[in-house]
Amino acid sequence: MKSTNHLTELACKKTSTAGKKLSDGQGMYLLVHKNGSKYWRMDFRLNGKRKTLALGVWPEVSLTRARELREEARGQIQLGIDPLEHKRDQQRKRAASHERTFSVLCGEWMKRHTPRWTKKHAFDVRRGLENHVLKDLGHLPVADIERQEVLAVLRKIEEDGKYEAAHRARQRMEAVFNFALITGDCESNPAAGLTKVLTPPTKKKMPALKPDELPEFLRKLENYDGHLLTKLAWRLMLYTFVRTTELRKAEWGEFELQSSNPVWTIPAERMKMRREHIVPLSPQAVGVIRGISDISEGEDLVFPGQNNPKRPMSENTLLFALYRMGYHSRATTHGFRSVASTILNDSEKWHPDTIERQLAHVESNKVRAAYDRSEHLPERRKMMIWWAEYLDSLLVPGEVLSLRKSKTA
Repeated sequence: MKSTNHLTELACKKTSTAGKKLSDGQGMYLLVHKNGSKYWRMDFRLNGKRKTLALGVWPEVSLTRARELREEARGQIQLGIDPLEHKRDQQRKRAASHERTFSVLCGEWMKRHTPRWTKKHAFDVRRGLENHVLKDLGHLPVADIERQEVLAVLRKIEEDGKYEAAHRARQRMEAVFNFALITGDCESNPAAGLTKVLTPPTKKKMPALKPDELPEFLRKLENYDGHLLTKLAWRLMLYTFVRTTELRKAEWGEFELQSSNPVWTIPAERMKMRREHIVPLSPQAVGVIRGISDISEGEDLVFPGQNNPKRPMSENTLLFALYRMGYHSRATTHGFRSVASTILNDSEKWHPDTIERQLAHVESNKVRAAYDRSEHLPERRKMMIWWAEYLDSLLVPGEVLSLRKSKTA
């Protein structure tokens, strides 16, 4: 029977039971945490004391590499060197030379993730860390930062009443420390498990009209005397209920209007979920787009800025139009997505997943995600045509399309 090297990479991959230890021999084992993470550990004795050495996180540290680290540690033990203290000394030396501070690790972590983020998200992450975290922790060696120091930073944010910012800061610090664990720059994550001791943030709902307020809004939009391009932008957003940024930065090349099934394909880099989004276009939406083409001065952009046609329409343009129509503090542009969702769900005509897919929400549930692979395009096309006809009917007294029959008590 072998005294060592019991494991295989396949066994490491398959194990998922929290708290389970898979032994590879000579004191080394793979420990499964509650969150599914798998850590290499090595128990050893030196001078009569039992200690545990962290060897890294699987799969970033492979089984082969973990065994190499185990043999290095065993060699140190035979020489009377404590591998745990040796590792800490190495970390301190690196940090003392200003190489491995928390600020440096933040920079490396962001460099790794920025290509997958939008510019706005990358800016928000960097600004949040700079404003709330780095001024207190940035200069410290990442290996020396303790849980109470992290908590003190979070409490300072909470004292300013910024509870949501505190939760975001904790989440980002946890991610940076996890990155540092993988790179071997620290042995624990002092930001993990602190969620429960923070004050829960109060979620603010975006102001949105109620479905029965929609007819009045549509009438006001019909009579809107502002810039015609703004009015048409609002109409297209109502017919498609896309996000504001997806609308403002639309380009002519994204529209396929000649097909019998016209669509608007929004590229992944402009979507919140970084996934290409197909919007089936109703005849009404196609009509609006053709009307826009008659007056738009943008060569590439559908909605160019009034002062600079090479830049998209300002994000405040649609919002200020709302204000002019009398909806200050009563509604936001994003809130109309909620109105559409409410009406479509209340109609009981459409599968909930079809509505969610049209809203470009990514479903985390595996069953619904599998259903989502079809894109629901045929049903979504029917739904978008029904939605456009429903909106049009709200402007004609006595001709509103029925949603569903009222349920009697």
